[in-house]
Amino acid sequence: MIVYRELSSLERDLSVPASTLYAVSNALEKHYHTVSLPKPDGGCRVLSVPDPLLKMIQRRIVRVLLAPMPVSPYAMAYRCGAGTVRNAALHAGRPAVLKLDIRHFFDSILYSSVKEAAFPAEIYGEPLRILLTMLCYYRQGLPQGAPSSPAISNLVMRTFDDEAAAWCRRRAIRYTRYCDDLTFSGTFEPEAVIAFVQEQLRERGFFLNEKKTVFVPAGRRQIVTGIVVNEIPNAPAEYRRGLRQELRFCRKFGISDHMARLGIPGTEEQYLHRLLGRVNYVLQITPEKPEFLQARDWLLRQLSCGGQVRTAAHEEIEKEQGG
Repeated sequence: MIVYRELSSLERDLSVPASTLYAVSNALEKHYHTVSLPKPDGGCRVLSVPDPLLKMIQRRIVRVLLAPMPVSPYAMAYRCGAGTVRNAALHAGRPAVLKLDIRHFFDSILYSSVKEAAFPAEIYGEPLRILLTMLCYYRQGLPQGAPSSPAISNLVMRTFDDEAAAWCRRRAIRYTRYCDDLTFSGTFEPEAVIAFVQEQLRERGFFLNEKKTVFVPAGRRQIVTGIVVNEIPNAPAEYRRGLRQELRFCRKFGISDHMARLGIPGTEEQYLHRLLGRVNYVLQITPEKPEFLQARDWLLRQLSCGGQVRTAAHEEIEKEQGG
């Protein structure tokens, strides 16, 4: 474990002059701008996005200082080997699923929590702890647009994840966390789990978003991070159905005609890449689905030949002409 007590060692490993680190930390307002993104529920997510200089510094902090630090194995976002598919797979075929959501997750992470979890005293001298925390913190929370925030959030939640998992393990309950989404599966009384989680979160300055609490017993469709988990992980039927329809129309009418009919923006190549991404997503969940394996091969062929699709109408014309 590398210990940083002198500014010069931090300056060397980050490859950023100390004068730059301090100048940026003392003028954070000049290095952030606000971006608003629409949310599916009609609301708006406001992001504080760092400028290129601060973003570079934050990325180096992640790569050099934060990446080597241990993260709970129950954290399913922002780390290698995890993701939505793995998160869902761990809850597949379970009797019941409980989903909880942490309200205003990034905004609720305290400055002191970042300082303790990401830049602990046993590794950093106090002036360096303050400097690094300031470079990764903004106003009253972790900035959602900063590249350092995801990694820091996992470090802040490490003790909660491990303690929640231990509590659940004694009761044969499975637990995972994907960012601010907590998932529990097994046979249990949801009220007991909720009470435990509320107490543990409150000690850390977090609260549940009660409007997003969902308990799904056996016999009803159970979805975890967008994936159906009742028996084996699968993409939702409506997602697969819509994708099949788009692929069928592309083959029937040709890509350009299909895009024109539906007013799909962008180039044919861009649209094919989007379709390929959606097909690969289905195959990531269920790798052996023949129809989507065939669809992936078809899309790759179209991309390799510039999207010149042989539709059913083209084949009929060729037959009439003896082609």
